[in-house]
Amino acid sequence: MNSSKGDRATSTPEMPEVAFSLKTVHRMLPLVGRIVNDIQEGHQALQRLEPEQARLDRQKRTLDWPARQRRYQLQEDALQLERGLSGAREELNGLGVVLLDEDLGRVGFPTMVNNRRAFFSWQLGEHGLHSWHFAEETACRPIPTAWLKELSLAGN
Repeated sequence: MNSSKGDRATSTPEMPEVAFSLKTVHRMLPLVGRIVNDIQEGHQALQRLEPEQARLDRQKRTLDWPARQRRYQLQEDALQLERGLSGAREELNGLGVVLLDEDLGRVGFPTMVNNRRAFFSWQLGEHGLHSWHFAEETACRPIPTAWLKELSLAGN
């Protein structure tokens, strides 16, 4: 693994200009996990609002005042949730983390493996970091034991 000596910069349009070491990714996981959890909760909250909002939108011409107020409130709630999701996405981007699959809560931490662009891959619900893949691939590979030994020798 080439990125074990520290974080290195790379530049491509597909990936941020950062390459994380395994040690750095392990340190970032708690924060990134909270951000990804916020994204998932935001999506779930939006999904809960959608049926009522769609019903009220269909009936908007015949709504009484309390139902109109509710419709306006739902619109405001949805806007606030969208802003929160946008902020969480920007926070991940600012950290240099790539949101690989928003629905699954899967993120990639850019790195280099054998002089090729790659990601350490983590998904919401996983305990720790267990996989990686090259940037042009989607199939995850287990992190080799040698890399994990190197991490433990570095003293977390």
